[in-house]
Amino acid sequence: MAKILSTKFYDRMKKLEPRYPTKVALLLPALHAAQEEIGWLPPDVMEEIGAHIGIHPAQVREVASFYTMYNLKPVGKYHLKVCTNVACALRGAEGLVEHCEKKLGIRLGETTADRKFTLYEEECLGACGTAPAMMLNDDYHENLTTQKMDQILEKLS
Repeated sequence: MAKILSTKFYDRMKKLEPRYPTKVALLLPALHAAQEEIGWLPPDVMEEIGAHIGIHPAQVREVASFYTMYNLKPVGKYHLKVCTNVACALRGAEGLVEHCEKKLGIRLGETTADRKFTLYEEECLGACGTAPAMMLNDDYHENLTTQKMDQILEKLS
């Protein structure tokens, strides 16, 4: 199998390995590092991670598919994850999702044709006190309104 992940990835894993009780414990950091490097986790990358750690690729997929922070398909440059759990829903999250769908011309789970935006709903971002909330890539945006959402999207366009 040809290596997809970089030397930088493997150097990072080698540096992290002494911090963990077993090599299998590197799975979450390895998934994060691979996603940072590639932008998502294609099957061949998960296979490579499994081979490096010493577990079956199915185990890697099980973990990666359990957590919403891992992208199992390509995402846009700007990945919007709007929380739609109870607190956010009560404060208008569904309306924000509909607004984004109209403004971006995509539905939940889709990416714009120019690969700039991907829109997902998130089960919970843990920002109930500042609902509704959204993650834009790795940054939180809270107390959202359609006006604030428009300002955020305009800055990215």
